[in-house]
Amino acid sequence: METVYPVIKFKYQQTPKLLSIVHPSMGKPPLRYIGFSLLNLNVGESHSIEISQMECLLLLLKGKGWVEYKGKKIPLGERKSFLGEKAWAIYLPPNSRFTIYAEKELEAGLCLAVADGKGEVAVVRPEDVRVRKVGEGNFYREVHDVLGEDIPAQRLLVGETFNPPGNWSSYPPHRHDEHNPPERIRLEEIYHFRLEPQQGFALMRLYDDGLSLNQAFVIENRDTVIITKGYHPVVSAPGYSLYYLWILGGEERKLLPINDPVHQWVMDRI
Repeated sequence: METVYPVIKFKYQQTPKLLSIVHPSMGKPPLRYIGFSLLNLNVGESHSIEISQMECLLLLLKGKGWVEYKGKKIPLGERKSFLGEKAWAIYLPPNSRFTIYAEKELEAGLCLAVADGKGEVAVVRPEDVRVRKVGEGNFYREVHDVLGEDIPAQRLLVGETFNPPGNWSSYPPHRHDEHNPPERIRLEEIYHFRLEPQQGFALMRLYDDGLSLNQAFVIENRDTVIITKGYHPVVSAPGYSLYYLWILGGEERKLLPINDPVHQWVMDRI
């Protein structure tokens, strides 16, 4: 039976400045292609990063700062909160070295993917973020495509989902674990969760068509989940807004999800 890697717990730590949560392991499980780290800087602090054989989307969760790259100052913008505001982000191509400076207390996600090609740095401003209103009723949510297929990258696709209290996301349940191009592209995925208020919780189910995989997890604030296989719907508890940063990557850069046919009727009635 294929090994499934469940919830990875992460709670806030002031140090180190850069916390590697999941790292692409160059062809070994659990992840072949993608990774995720969190950076926390106090006012006036800076941190230098070198990404070898990886591309990176530096996504601002809160604070204000800028990036020095090849002697140039690139704005990372300002974001008071990940809730209610669209993101600032900077795409950095493989084999880059850069330094992040915090003008205000800063938290940023480093969304990583194994890459060996060439690329150009790109700034994603809030007005560049594509907003999609998905679903209806108690499975309505707002999806922000931060690094979509319209922005050149080798593997990375990155976005944010904003889930109202008590609502479902990734619903109807979908998966992207088959590789039969061009119809199907296998993609790994990482979800990094936040809840507001922070003492809340959410539930996530991970399952496949034959239910050889059929697991449920309690999601708490700052938890991270690796998804390599199966459908993966999530629901927040009443009273608690759910946010998650999602990172996708695979052999090809194309999102072609498969909805669970058992539950497709829910979408068809819209």
